[in-house]
Amino acid sequence: MINITLKQLRYFDALARELHFGRAAEACSVTQPALSMQIQEFEQNLQMNLIERTRSGVQLTQQGDEVAARAAKILSETRDLIDLARAGESVLSGALRFGVIPSIAPYILPPLLPLLRREHPDLELSLRETLTHGLVQELADGKLDVLLLALPIKHSDVEIEPLFEDRFVLALPGDRELTDDVRATPEFVEHERLLLLEEGHCLRDQALSYCELQQVEKLNTFGASSLSTIVELVAAGHGITLLPEISLAVEGRGRRINMMRFAEPEPKRSIGLAWRATSPRKSDFLELARLVREAAEPLVAAARKDVPAAKFSTAKSQKRK
Repeated sequence: MINITLKQLRYFDALARELHFGRAAEACSVTQPALSMQIQEFEQNLQMNLIERTRSGVQLTQQGDEVAARAAKILSETRDLIDLARAGESVLSGALRFGVIPSIAPYILPPLLPLLRREHPDLELSLRETLTHGLVQELADGKLDVLLLALPIKHSDVEIEPLFEDRFVLALPGDRELTDDVRATPEFVEHERLLLLEEGHCLRDQALSYCELQQVEKLNTFGASSLSTIVELVAAGHGITLLPEISLAVEGRGRRINMMRFAEPEPKRSIGLAWRATSPRKSDFLELARLVREAAEPLVAAARKDVPAAKFSTAKSQKRK
């Protein structure tokens, strides 16, 4: 009789993701011998060879790949079952694993977290900040409950709640003279040294898409993984960059930079929440959406007041002298 346990499924799922016994054991908060023993029992129960040991770690066999996919699905559905059992509790109470991308977290979380604490004191919040691809995968794997990120995302089993539009502005060194009635254009950006985040950040892809830049000789990421680093480089005269409105209150504070609106249609990103379509916690996520909108509203309003719309639609006269 085949007898497998959820513990064995969790351990094998971790090993399938890490492909290393030590890292998998650390992820499961157990010793490596304990994890190895459970994996051996799992293979024996299924009467399958699921892994092959290598010098650098392990790799999955063909059967191991299939079992890993099924194990991840079972674990995800198990978590949803637990969430369903808790559905009768008050909204936004208990554990919530919340993923946020780096180009949103430093700006939305400071006003959002006090709101959550004040209105939902029974919430046990766990935060995860990383790039979109990693967050979506962890959501699909059941490791996260809900994500705050830029839309759209590519996943068929995810439900989306759009929250607000976050426009981009152009940030230039403080010694650049600007005219109030001038807006930036893609052509203007094309003649400048554009500083962007390193590859993998959706903000980088959105900027490149708007500017329609295919060549890379005028781009420079400096290996930067935060907007704060990019803005310091702009302030020091190394180039220009695109900043989302929600970041202006933080990134514009105390730095010698000037900001310019873009010509219509202004580049922007759509910010939203995402969760597994099978999750029974939709009421929790809709309440979270309300609070995110409340946190974001003053950030967007202040940005549109501080960097108002201009009258005309060309910035060709503002090239570097």
